[in-house]
Amino acid sequence: MTDAVQEILSWYEGDNPGVKTNLARMLYHGRLGGTGKLVILPVDQGYEHGPDRCFVPNPPAYDPHYHFQLAIDAGLSAFASPLGMLEAGAATFAGRLPLILKVNSANLLYPKEGPKTQAVTASVKDALRLGCTAVGLTIYPGSLKSYDMFETAREFVAQAKDVGLPTVIWSYPRGEDLSKEAETAIDVDAYATQIAALLGAHIIKVKLPTGFVDAKDIAELYRKANVKLDTLADRVAHIKKAALGGRRIVIFSGGGKKGEEEILEEARAIKAGGGNGSIMGRNSFQRDKTSALALLDKVIEIYKN
Repeated sequence: MTDAVQEILSWYEGDNPGVKTNLARMLYHGRLGGTGKLVILPVDQGYEHGPDRCFVPNPPAYDPHYHFQLAIDAGLSAFASPLGMLEAGAATFAGRLPLILKVNSANLLYPKEGPKTQAVTASVKDALRLGCTAVGLTIYPGSLKSYDMFETAREFVAQAKDVGLPTVIWSYPRGEDLSKEAETAIDVDAYATQIAALLGAHIIKVKLPTGFVDAKDIAELYRKANVKLDTLADRVAHIKKAALGGRRIVIFSGGGKKGEEEILEEARAIKAGGGNGSIMGRNSFQRDKTSALALLDKVIEIYKN
């Protein structure tokens, strides 16, 4: 066991050996194995945004097997997806990479005026049946439905722990009183990180924070305490503090498709700020496979070196 992984596992003092074993499986899998860093491929966007918005730019990505193979060929840490996609390849690719079952989802056909929420679409039992290493789910701090989502998340965390599975929580601030700018504000992002940690998440997934501060009282606190937020690396370090003083794994979303250099700069900042890695969906599978593998290789090398 490397020092990096041993330290990370020591953070999870209340967890059973099954949970720690499955965390170790992800932390030792792929090209970043043993470094304490993770790069995960998430493919839940067909649910969230619709298949054509996601896969028309790279038609082979309509096939679930494409994503399993992409994660394997790139040497990634894990592959996360909803039930149907994992069922379409779990047997073919059994044992070849850690799988994360995404147990809730939203969709763009839902009325825009409705409260921001997600539907439960899978179970912990499904995760065990498919040989998954973890379960994952989304919460929307700030939504009128957020308390219901927190209770659902806590139930899933408890159920998963009982059978030795860790939980990944996608914590995305989104709600009726939050502006688009506030959703990625540093103070709001830190709050969302803390909420996920307090719900019992083993791995927390958040968006990269901007330098915008939404709450005036927090802006004043930052000013008085001379909190460094000028660079993205500074803000990543602050997000890690919100994850129980850095005692939880935090990975950062890649968001929509963007240019290669911007992605690499983000990875450098995540590493410099002490973040644990990236979760890259559209920036991977919306490129042709050769380009995706080349990009993922560069991202992995940043985290390794």
